[in-house]
Amino acid sequence: MTMKAICYHAYGPPDVIELRDVARPVPGDGEVLVRVRAAAVNPGDHHLLRGSPYILRAMAGPARPKHPGLGNDLAGVVEAVGGGVTAFEPGDEVFGCARGAFAEYVTVRADGPLAHKPAGLTFEQAAALPTSGLTALRALRGEGRVRAGRRVLVNGASGGIGTCAVQLAKAYGAEVTGVCSGGNADLVRSLGADHVIDYGKEDFTRTGRRYHFILDNVGNRTVADLRRALTPDGILVPNSGTGGGPWFGVMGRLIRLKAMSPFVRHTIVTFVTQENAGDLATLRELVERGKLTPVIDRTYPLSELPEAITHFEGRHARGKIVIAL
Repeated sequence: MTMKAICYHAYGPPDVIELRDVARPVPGDGEVLVRVRAAAVNPGDHHLLRGSPYILRAMAGPARPKHPGLGNDLAGVVEAVGGGVTAFEPGDEVFGCARGAFAEYVTVRADGPLAHKPAGLTFEQAAALPTSGLTALRALRGEGRVRAGRRVLVNGASGGIGTCAVQLAKAYGAEVTGVCSGGNADLVRSLGADHVIDYGKEDFTRTGRRYHFILDNVGNRTVADLRRALTPDGILVPNSGTGGGPWFGVMGRLIRLKAMSPFVRHTIVTFVTQENAGDLATLRELVERGKLTPVIDRTYPLSELPEAITHFEGRHARGKIVIAL
């Protein structure tokens, strides 16, 4: 049996992407076959497609990609289960992470990053949640130890991670400031932000206000500027950035910040998002309690993935870009 799937066999711009007929996967022992109903675009798709920074090619393939598929976040319906699987059964609506999610079917380990879909969400909304939600959850709950009475600033509050982070910070009782463009201020306010700063009119690092925790999804301020906006015991999580050159890109900046952390009074934390069923279940609970709602900028069909990634690379998406199958 065959299925439609996105493939790429060379690094390059979105027009190297192809929609092909490929063999439909069969679940092995401990695996679940998911009929994908929606999948979301993430920064990782851009980096894998472009093969940049070059250090990424050490894992993905030095001359050409080892794995021809793209996509990671998905939502869909369990089609079949392999031997020994008891947590899921055919017909279950699920969401989670799997390499090659831009396809009609994917297999996922039953004990991997897969969970039952939150009640009340569409497949498109559920697919928008995993990577952005897990990253925001790890940053705020894990590294930032955000709680009631803390002042939190989210730079890049209208993006995929930012829209989740604003809502999670409010769910944990923090006073939240979101930094975004003036055009996105109403959106960020609607997510629960107590204060919104239009970066085109005001520099949040020079207002004199101090924050216990800053999540920087943009990387357009120096470390000295960001530290100036922190309380003496403040925590900074840098989640993006520019520069670093073609070899290391943003990873170069994050490595430098990690090396700097022991020598400054503020805590600077970098991390790799952990994809696991337990944290997905936490996100589901927050959704079902009305504390978290994924934000979708635009939806494309699978055949228009090149256009979707081009739109993503423009860096102006409000929330997530989703592929509907």
